Amino acid sequence: MRPTRRSIALGLAALPVTGSVAGPALAARPAIAPLSAEDRALVDKAAAYLQDLTEAKGRFVQTDARGTMTQGAIYLKRPGKARFAYEPPSGLLVVADGANVSIADSRLKTFDRYPLMATPLSIFLARQIRLDKGVVVSRVSRLADGFSITARDGKREAEGEITLTFSNDPVALIGWAVTDAQGFSTRIRLASLEKTSGLAPSLFVLNDPRPKNPGRAKM
Repeated sequence: MRPTRRSIALGLAALPVTGSVAGPALAARPAIAPLSAEDRALVDKAAAYLQDLTEAKGRFVQTDARGTMTQGAIYLKRPGKARFAYEPPSGLLVVADGANVSIADSRLKTFDRYPLMATPLSIFLARQIRLDKGVVVSRVSRLADGFSITARDGKREAEGEITLTFSNDPVALIGWAVTDAQGFSTRIRLASLEKTSGLAPSLFVLNDPRPKNPGRAKM
């Protein structure tokens, strides 16, 4: 089995691969125990930080299901908008426009579009960050210098789950990992993510770049 184009979108554009890649299927989800008061405090802290992160830009390093690493520039504008501009030799450009996630691959000359709500990214690109409503938090983990929160869409519109990782002091989003419905994981590590303002609306627009009538010769 190999990642499908849909799993690529859910994993935020893990590079397409050829050949066979064994991906563990997600096991049936066990019953989730209520969060402790300490866990809830961390969830509330993360939600407050994300709610305040209205516009940001920085760099990212992505590791896909096969261990391939790529990097590029990231732009975020809540609600619902994000841009991942991959550096060469990758030909990928990924844009969330508030309603859909579009993926253009200039090397393969492909273009795919999926509903934003069908991806776990919708959890932290929402207009109102509510990790206590409409979202199921399955795990809160303490790290040496921060913490992580694993969540999924409570309505199950989003396939898979996302683990958001934060630093402690100051609280800041430093990365995430997306696991799709097939069990393929893509990790994003953020670098120099900083708040900004006035990001151009054009950053969050991606139309199909392919010719409308390919192969039709002019007379």
